[in-house]
Amino acid sequence: MLIGAVELMMKHRSLFCLYALVTLYGHKGVLSQAPSYGERGSDLGIQVFQQVVRSKPLENVVLSPHGVASILGMLLPGAHGETRKQVLNGLRYKKNGPYRMLKKLHKTLTAKSKQDVVLIANAMFSQEGFPMEEAFVSTNKANFQCESRDLDFSNPNVAADEINEWVNNKTKGHIPSLIKADMLDSALTRLVAVNAIYFKGLWKSRFQPENTKMRAFKGGNGNVYNVPMMSQLSVFSIGIATTPQGLKYKVIDLPYHGNTISMVIVVPYEEDTPLSRVIPHISTATVQSWSKLMHMRKVHLLIPKFTADAEVCLEAPLSALGITDMFSQDKADFRHLSAEPVHVSKALQKAKVVVNEDGTKASAATTAILLARSSSPWVTVDRPFLFLIRHNPTGTILFMGQINQP
Repeated sequence: MLIGAVELMMKHRSLFCLYALVTLYGHKGVLSQAPSYGERGSDLGIQVFQQVVRSKPLENVVLSPHGVASILGMLLPGAHGETRKQVLNGLRYKKNGPYRMLKKLHKTLTAKSKQDVVLIANAMFSQEGFPMEEAFVSTNKANFQCESRDLDFSNPNVAADEINEWVNNKTKGHIPSLIKADMLDSALTRLVAVNAIYFKGLWKSRFQPENTKMRAFKGGNGNVYNVPMMSQLSVFSIGIATTPQGLKYKVIDLPYHGNTISMVIVVPYEEDTPLSRVIPHISTATVQSWSKLMHMRKVHLLIPKFTADAEVCLEAPLSALGITDMFSQDKADFRHLSAEPVHVSKALQKAKVVVNEDGTKASAATTAILLARSSSPWVTVDRPFLFLIRHNPTGTILFMGQINQP
């Protein structure tokens, strides 16, 4: 079982993703520019996102592409044969193992900065007495600073409480609970792998709460909603890009205070172009190409405050992308994880995003001066849009979402 939860609390300009609970079930039977590693893994996550939104074109969908890559990266050292090949192909990693690069990526993403903080925590909770291969445990410790703990899954309530307590601690109390006891099989659960991502940052150019006003937003279903729109006059990097089919869309970059991480907003240029026609064109290469099209401009920017939550089942999208064997009791081959045959029983990600003004008023005076003397153009995000939260130095997409109704 693979479960994730994301919380993006923009009141304190923080983003929390508790991502990926994987439960491996034991079973009886036979074991059957070059993109950066951050971009390779994120691309698979973006493809998962594209699979999901295809079936939910009018809903809000939130996902952590890096979370998808992280959990597969943690399982990879345990996989063998076709199971391993499918994961490597999906992630486009090199055959002899990407571990040195993943270690470097983890270190870069979590590097201490005075401005923005990214914490990534990983843990393996294994059934007491379950014989995990030493190399599997040590590789995950080296690459992901992954903790290992023994639990007794024969008492699912106690086991779930312990995992939830770990999650609560790692997300500083913002995700108090992730799993329910009935998600654990008292007889068959062998391993639960959890990956938590915590992000806290300040907008580089802050929105003042007094500038937030109720305005119209045309939802994906055609209905018009009255929503609180945040507003500011400032200098942003903005561009217009085009899909291979010739559809234009606007790209707006909102950097966080430390300039390492940004939120990029994508909205179709023409009002009658559905967002669903732009999303299939997105990849990390597309995102990289935007930098050549974007220019710094002083604009009145209006974007909605929004809350979105979604639960995404990952077996179907991963299977559609060719990662199938790990979910099959007959075909899963995790011989480098344990001598006991295991498979991934379920894959699920839960996500919640809340985007808000930052409460501080440090730049209020500057904003007021700008407002007094400017007649800059207005850029209003008042219809369905896509957002990506990107670690710029590595190209890693930490989070992305489709917002049809704020």
